[in-house]
Amino acid sequence: MTAVPAHAQSGNKPALLVLGDSLSAEYGIARGTGWVSLLQDRLSKERFDYSVVNASISGETTIGGKTRLPDLLKRHRPAVVIVELGANDALRGFPLQTTEANLRTIVSDAQQAGATVLLVGMRIPPNYGQDYTERFFALYSKLAKEKRAALVPF
Repeated sequence: MTAVPAHAQSGNKPALLVLGDSLSAEYGIARGTGWVSLLQDRLSKERFDYSVVNASISGETTIGGKTRLPDLLKRHRPAVVIVELGANDALRGFPLQTTEANLRTIVSDAQQAGATVLLVGMRIPPNYGQDYTERFFALYSKLAKEKRAALVPF
């Protein structure tokens, strides 16, 4: 069993929505072998009755995720939202305040829709210097603490 594409309905099972980038979208690897598909398989094996909806897009930024999220929340009414975004913002040198604000909105919107949020912390190469890299990494734990969201460090 593999993750359901975002355009599919989640049926009667509670939905677990993954909002991510290429790391979640199985970019460059065989379909059904990425972490989101493996999560669906594991949940099924352990008898956690969730329908995993993979709404990830390769190259996605936090602004893209923030823009798409309201429709995804309305369509799938997820019980859980996993947010794996931000790396492409950093690779493009976006201001950290922008990335943090977008992630804050994503987490808040998902929580206001009744979902439990799991934030996946990201790491980036030091292309933009040590200060940018360290502040980027730190924004995930800061945001998770502020919004009382679960954090999975990368």
